[in-house]
Amino acid sequence: MNQFTIIIMYVAIFGALYFFMIRPQRKQEKDKAAMLATLAVGDTVLTTAGFYGVVIDINADTVIVEFGYNKNCRIPMQRAAIVQIEKPEDAEEKSES
Repeated sequence: MNQFTIIIMYVAIFGALYFFMIRPQRKQEKDKAAMLATLAVGDTVLTTAGFYGVVIDINADTVIVEFGYNKNCRIPMQRAAIVQIEKPEDAEEKSES
């Protein structure tokens, strides 16, 4: 009977770890992948470094982002470096309200 309770405790601990750590992280990864799938040229993006820019070109794993008001700074970066995407349609709706 003692070994049975130990096995149940291990199952309960691993179940709690799954529901509190692994499952939310997978959901977050899935949400980010869905967000990056909607990335298009002309979108305004926020990078992990905290810079806002406009997407100029999209390759397989690389995105070229244009920074600044003078449009002279174009930097290639990985898709994974994008944290947030704002579509041009969303910006127009915010400015109208």
